[in-house]
Amino acid sequence: MDQQTRQALKHDQFVDTAQHGIEWATDNRRTLILVGSIVGVLIVVLAIGAFIFNHRSEQAATAFGEALQSYQSPLAAPGQQVPPGVKTFPSAAERARAANQLFLKVADNYGMTASGKLARYFAGLTYIEAGQPAQAESTLKQVAGGWNGDLSSLAKLALAQLYRQTGRDAQAIEVYNDLTAHPSSSVPAGTAQLQLADLYETENKPEMAKKIYAQLKDKDAKGPAGMIAAQKLNPSPAGAAPVAQ
Repeated sequence: MDQQTRQALKHDQFVDTAQHGIEWATDNRRTLILVGSIVGVLIVVLAIGAFIFNHRSEQAATAFGEALQSYQSPLAAPGQQVPPGVKTFPSAAERARAANQLFLKVADNYGMTASGKLARYFAGLTYIEAGQPAQAESTLKQVAGGWNGDLSSLAKLALAQLYRQTGRDAQAIEVYNDLTAHPSSSVPAGTAQLQLADLYETENKPEMAKKIYAQLKDKDAKGPAGMIAAQKLNPSPAGAAPVAQ
């Protein structure tokens, strides 16, 4: 096949391809117009959706701030003088119950926002403080199973504490080991290991606790977990004066 023939074939193939495109466009002109209109509508819908989401995110952040402020309200005994306009609670449990309702409202109304997800976590914490372990466990498990790794780790850490409070040390140990194997910025491995060592101390297993402290001291000598571990291994005598520099 000579050069001229090859060029002619290539040209014919290009023409066929182009012609096919033209024919398809002609046959589907109405469809293209419709698709173009749909795309235009979708762009508008997405823009409106983004505006609404941002607006709801702002509303969620405001509502979460109010719930958190309630949770941080001071405690005051009946009859105790407090500054005018300052809301107080007679006990931590009552404060937790009041804040819990606010956190749940934020979580239910704005569950798709960051503040809504964070509110669900705080709802779990306040359930614990209010003395409602079953509700706390259910809520924290929901957060622990979410896509946000940092929030999931915090929920797991709270679950481990709940397990310890309710006499389920074996489950707490499983959670601490999982957090150690899958650290996050919110719960580094050292934090989980310190909690595990503390659990062993409460179980009267000092040797297991010391083993963890020694490992942390070697692996993270200058980090916060390593420094705490070093103090645990070599506690200062009670009443000892600090060494002069």
